[in-house]
Amino acid sequence: MTRKRRRLLAVLTGLVMLGVATALVLLAFNDNLVFFYSPSDLKTKHVAEGRRIRIGGLVAPASVTRDGKSIAFRITDGESAVPVTYSGVVPDLFREGQGVVVEGRLDGAGLVRADSVLAKHDENYMPREVVDALKKSGRWQEGSKTR
Repeated sequence: MTRKRRRLLAVLTGLVMLGVATALVLLAFNDNLVFFYSPSDLKTKHVAEGRRIRIGGLVAPASVTRDGKSIAFRITDGESAVPVTYSGVVPDLFREGQGVVVEGRLDGAGLVRADSVLAKHDENYMPREVVDALKKSGRWQEGSKTR
């Protein structure tokens, strides 16, 4: 082999290794991405079963049922509601009518099996994604603030 061919082979090998490394990094990022949806978005967009998602809205009135450490409730944005189940302790601020963000997996029946439940921390704060979803549905109250 001549020097030129060895150099060309080394460059091509390096490019192939760089391509494989880039593909592995992108695959790892894709598995860890968590997209935010409103209940209306879940009804209109196709979300793959078992995909990790984050959903936000208000806890629907008269929807909370507790069974020991398990809790079931619905999240609504005024247009649509999505059922959620969660096993664990919910935040102290969790109650009907409060803004929440739930992270978990969507099953085939449209039920979100939550891994975590976050409630807004005071009277003025609501996550920006939840505010945008509520504004889009027309249920946003002017005078509320985001951070």
